[in-house]
Amino acid sequence: MTNNGSEQAFRESLAGLTPEIAAQQLNDKVGMEFGQLSPERVTATMPVEGNLQPYGLLHGGANAVLAEALGSTVAALNAGDGRIAVGVDLNCTHHRAVTSGTVTAVATPVHVGRSAVTAEIVITDDAGRRSCTARLTCMVRDAPPSA
Repeated sequence: MTNNGSEQAFRESLAGLTPEIAAQQLNDKVGMEFGQLSPERVTATMPVEGNLQPYGLLHGGANAVLAEALGSTVAALNAGDGRIAVGVDLNCTHHRAVTSGTVTAVATPVHVGRSAVTAEIVITDDAGRRSCTARLTCMVRDAPPSA
């Protein structure tokens, strides 16, 4: 993992969450674990177990949660000091079903501008097969005084 100023600022902003907010993170509820954190690449894994839909397949909404988390993290790492990133558009294409194991997601920025960041997120199964491709666009704005 790269140790740079934007990564450190991002980790500090997460550490500054109030206990009430920290206990309510959706990332934790789906079992997401972050790996690499840099402005150029963010990775994470998520178990399939516990994130199924009624037919025994990985829920498309779980893919969307994973994609949104990684894409917004890439955007936040690229936003700059005193700025935040807020998701405004998410698109997920589900290519293949996943029924067990773990999925791995990799987010990379495809556009970094002053007011918007767009990331591509590729989700693969344990065999390395692409199961979902997502794109997230985040609006970048000044952080509110309380953030």
